[in-house]
Amino acid sequence: MTLAVLPAESDAFPKAARAVTESLSNAKVSGIDDREMSKVSLEVVQLSIECVEPTVVCYEAVGKSLSVTRLLFAAIEPASKKQLKVTVTLFDVDARYPHSAQRTFANEKEASSGINDLVAEITR
Repeated sequence: MTLAVLPAESDAFPKAARAVTESLSNAKVSGIDDREMSKVSLEVVQLSIECVEPTVVCYEAVGKSLSVTRLLFAAIEPASKKQLKVTVTLFDVDARYPHSAQRTFANEKEASSGINDLVAEITR
């Protein structure tokens, strides 16, 4: 099985995006034979294949375009003025199954220090 790790992006929360990307790139996922760190985010891959919705169909298309069996990615969204919501997803391309968890953090500093727990929750 091959895992593609896609970097997180966020103009509003750049420090959190760097911390999330680092955590994703260091995540241990059982059953993975090969790991690829993508140079581009999920959004960029989706734009390139013209399937930009956050759906199983689009995630499956992303996995197939990258020739992988698993995708590991995160989405960072504003939850309020300073709060941010981080959603981490491990997507099984063959089974078309997303396993996701999300957490709201008070600020970027809290997100940066707490992201490893959220990633571990998805990858164990």
